[in-house]
Amino acid sequence: MIDFWFNLPPLLQMVLKGLAVIAVVFPIAGASSLAERKVSAWMQGRPGPSRALPFWFAWVPVVGPILQRLGVFHLMSDGLKMLFKEDALPGHVNKPYFILAPILAVAPAFTTVAVVPFGGFLDPAGQVVPLMLANVDVGILAVFAVASLGVYSLIIAGWSSNSKYPFLGGVRASAQLISYELSLTLAVLPVFLWVNAPGTDGTLSLAKVVEFQSGSWQGLTAASWGGVWFVFLMPVSAIVFLVALFAETNRLPFDMAEGEADLVGGFHTEYGAFKWSLFFVAEYSHMLVGSAVFTLLFFGGWNPFPWVPLATLVGWLHQLTGAAWTVHPLFVGLLSIAVFLVKLLFMIFVFMWVRWTVPRFRYDQVMKLGWQKLLPLAIGNLIVYALAIAWLQTR
Repeated sequence: MIDFWFNLPPLLQMVLKGLAVIAVVFPIAGASSLAERKVSAWMQGRPGPSRALPFWFAWVPVVGPILQRLGVFHLMSDGLKMLFKEDALPGHVNKPYFILAPILAVAPAFTTVAVVPFGGFLDPAGQVVPLMLANVDVGILAVFAVASLGVYSLIIAGWSSNSKYPFLGGVRASAQLISYELSLTLAVLPVFLWVNAPGTDGTLSLAKVVEFQSGSWQGLTAASWGGVWFVFLMPVSAIVFLVALFAETNRLPFDMAEGEADLVGGFHTEYGAFKWSLFFVAEYSHMLVGSAVFTLLFFGGWNPFPWVPLATLVGWLHQLTGAAWTVHPLFVGLLSIAVFLVKLLFMIFVFMWVRWTVPRFRYDQVMKLGWQKLLPLAIGNLIVYALAIAWLQTR
């Protein structure tokens, strides 16, 4: 099967990978919207969406009521509504850019998925090989560079609407994203300074960060520190990165671009139907990618526990059961994906938890937090770890 894949033309491989990303991200984004409504209902003591039940499924005795209570049919109805709802195009908008904005919103989110590793398998030498669509050595740089293009969709959507409220939403979004990108980038620099010790092959790969947290990548003093998750080694970096991530994904309490209380509907006031849904697919996709990057950088990626890498867990399972399938690449790959998904779902829950717990900030509070609090903290954190790393290198 692997030989068959590599024998395909490169262009066909790219098309199949793109279709795979769309086939995975769109359902996950829809499921995230359903999960958010369920989480908010659970936090507020409500049942959540549980009314929709198609007539052709109502006769099923057990499965039908269970799916109805879970709200699965609400997810289906939302998707069908967005596809078949009248997609009106206001006459006062700048039509080419108005149509282009939703496409620009989802394109960066779909592109960054390709460079994010989501698991690994053991090769014949016993080394963990990452599972990802595009194994590039500048993974984190590619994520930041492409994800930052998403702000253009908000600016273009607000400007092309030719309306005051959407325009203000686009201006707010651009100021907010530019402000918090500085802290976001500075927060990850200590991680890569620590991983890329002198004498090692310099890398910006997310997979190499996961390898260091498993103890197999020989970074700075790997014999002493390899295997520890960076959330314990660099807690300030993790906190700064997480707060900046909330702002970069336009999630509450940082959704300045779509504040209903003062902007009616924000930058997407003039949008409806499928174009409107693309903006929210992009938001959930950015939340998905951001949660995945945070998991890879600070939560050990697909390593199940601190100081217990994936290869060690597989060895324990093999010794315990003695079964050959425990070291099969397919089983190891599925196990790594399962571990990664558990951490990813936890991070997505944190996003939803914060949204329904913390009230929306004022615009001046958002700017003050970004420039006067978070940025100095990120700079100080970088200086402290740069000095610590320099001191450890002289030992």
